[in-house]
Amino acid sequence: MRILVALVFAAAGLVLGALNPQRVTLDLGVAGLDASLGVMLLAALLLGALGAGLAMALGVVLPLRRQLQRARTAGSAAAPHLPPDSGA
Repeated sequence: MRILVALVFAAAGLVLGALNPQRVTLDLGVAGLDASLGVMLLAALLLGALGAGLAMALGVVLPLRRQLQRARTAGSAAAPHLPPDSGA
């Protein structure tokens, strides 16, 4: 399934690049990048996806991991206080 999704997005990227062959220059103030419009669009989409993933990781995933770690350490600290299992 993942391979199929990757192939669909790769095909969409090829179509996007083929439909936008115009040359554009992205002025960064210090330097300029010269590439086709399709390449610039794909780079912008990729950077946006990476930025969103980083924001999700920092804003959601890391706090949840810390919470899970605290719950695990609290659970392991409470475990020795439990009475032994009698096996009945």
